[in-house]
Formats: sequence, structure tokens, C-alpha cells
Amino acid sequence: MSSADSVYSRKNPFPARVTKSKLLTAAGSGKETLHFEVSLAGSGLAYEVGDSLGVFPSNDPADVDAVLSAAGLTGDERVETANADIRDVLSRQLTLREPSRQLLAAILEKCPDAPELEELTDPEAKSVMHDWIDGREVIDILAAYPRAKFTADELAKVLRKLQPRLYSIASSPKAHPESIHLTVAIVRYDLHGRRRHGVCSTYLADRVNDGTMPVFIHSAKHFRPPEDPSVPVIMVGPGTGIAPFRAFLQDREATGAPGETWLFFGDRNRATDFLYEEEIEAWLAKGVLGRLDTAFSRDQAQKIYVQHRMMENAAELWKWLEDGAYFYVCGDASRMAKDVDQALHRIVKQAGDRPPEDAAAYVEDLKKAKRYRKDVY
Repeated sequence: MSSADSVYSRKNPFPARVTKSKLLTAAGSGKETLHFEVSLAGSGLAYEVGDSLGVFPSNDPADVDAVLSAAGLTGDERVETANADIRDVLSRQLTLREPSRQLLAAILEKCPDAPELEELTDPEAKSVMHDWIDGREVIDILAAYPRAKFTADELAKVLRKLQPRLYSIASSPKAHPESIHLTVAIVRYDLHGRRRHGVCSTYLADRVNDGTMPVFIHSAKHFRPPEDPSVPVIMVGPGTGIAPFRAFLQDREATGAPGETWLFFGDRNRATDFLYEEEIEAWLAKGVLGRLDTAFSRDQAQKIYVQHRMMENAAELWKWLEDGAYFYVCGDASRMAKDVDQALHRIVKQAGDRPPEDAAAYVEDLKKAKRYRKDVY
């Protein structure tokens, strides 16, 4: 059965229960990373290794209360277009994180003596708007202009829709057919004088509890393991980027896939941030995982990341590529994935003894052959 056979989808998400949550990081870590197990029992949903789970979060009630108060609303006012009260609409349908240009324009109409908003709402000044809005939330804007009060319909009209979050699935259906595992970094920080938190990560950590959450399967055909189980696999997944590779290794253990596997994992400190360490060490001992290289950036004076470990093993990595290995990367798109890509180009250039243009062409050929696959966010 596939998820296409289920009545549940992104448009009609399944009300799933979190059956288990476990803190993966140890005491003293600067991170809060949790392992979640989500039951699919009764859903008819099926997933494959490499897929993601879509989660529709709800906003923190404290954030909703703050926005209602700043906008001059009680929460009971009706939003006619949604056929619901504004508290429910703000809780489940609209984001309180990324303020829109429409919100700023509406405030400018209500506060014409705020000329600084004119430039920010100018369609030709997108970069100015982007820089100013970065890190700010709806409550920051409303609090800065307390004279701007809204009706429920006015406020709902100028806020963006609350979008689902996608999490790489950290389990194999062959090992857990009716359960999905997630590896989630809980986001909490201070900025612009306020405590901030990730909408979906804290929803999972703090607010789902014994209730249900709306979920759907997001198919990721571009990130499947090789169809031929004898093909070698190189996996680069620092931090929560380990998630799909945990699924890969569970799958290979369940099927007895003979292909060689090589994992590059990294985080801040080995003692506190080695996610799934016992499982990974067990896979090494069994031969499910053939090779492991770790990079714990803060365990020494000079920071070391996964791309540095790749360069240290350039000759061997090049040999694996020449032997037909697939190269997978999962994790941060803004820096890590770019650094890994640059390292891969250097490895082809140096270990493969190729000029830069030929190295670039080689990497491009890997992509065209679907041997270089990314799941980045």
C-alpha cells in the first residue's frame, strides 16, 4: 500500500499521536534535540526511506494572546471569511512569525505619521524590507505602533498563512511500518529584546503532549537509497541531518543490503551531541555501517567540520566515487551543504587530478546520474 491509497493527505492531514519523545542531547549541551515517534496506526499511510513527514503546527497560545492584545482584540471576534473566531484563526491558520508587507502597509494607513514605513512598503525596496524584517515577528510590529488597532477581518487579511513544516523521516518502514521517527532540534533564543522559539519544534516539544497533530507524508523520490543494494553509499549528515541516514541504515540492516556505507557525522561536542551514538556504534560493530568519520567542532581549539573530514580522506572518497558510490547530503542549506559541495569539488580536482572545469563537470555528471542527492533545509 502507498500513501496514495489512504484518505489522508496534505489537504486532509491525519490526526497522529506522538507515542514517544526522548532527549538526544546530554546535560551540558548547548542544544536541545529530541527524538519523536509518531503513530500512523489506522491512517492507511505508508512511507518510504527518504520521505519527510509534514506537520501542521499551531501557534503558542501566549503568542496568540500577545498579538490579540496588541491589535486591540479579545479573541472572540468573528472572522467572516474563515467562519471562525480570530483566536482560532491566529492559533491554527496564520503565521505570527514573518510579518508581511501588507501588515506594514495597513499600519501605515492607521499611523500616517510613521514615514519610516513608507520605504519599507515600497515594492521597489524589497531588500530594505527583507533586512529590516529579518528576525522580527508580528508582535514586534504591532508593539512598535500601539495606535494601530485592527478588526478581526482586517488582521486576518494582512497576515501570511501558517505553513506545514517538513521533517526528514528517521526510520525505515521495514523496521517500523506503522510508526515514523523524527529528529528535531528545538529552537529557542533571544532577539530584539524578546524570547523567541521555533513554531513547530516547540509545538512538538511543548504542546502536542497527549493530543493529536495533523500530519501527512511528503514523498521525496529524489532522496531514495540506490535501487541496487550493492551500490556503495556515502552519507554526510551533521546534526539533525543524521535523520534520513538513520533510516537508510535501519533499512539496510532489515534487508541485509551488501553495499558499503560511509557516514560523516558532526556536531558541537562528542560527549553531549553525538546523536544516536549507541545505534551507530552497533551498526559499525555489525558491519551495517562500514565506516564512520566524525567532526565535533568544539572538542578542540580549531573548529573541525564534516567537510574537513572529507578533505582528510580525499583519496579514499575519490576511490568510492570512481567505484560508483552515491553521495548524499542532509542538513543545513545555508552553510553546511555549500561547504560540503565545495569540498567535493576540491576532492575531485585534487584526488582525481583534474582541472577546475573538469572537476565541476564531474560533479555535474554525478547530479545528472542522480548519484549526488541532497535533502537540505
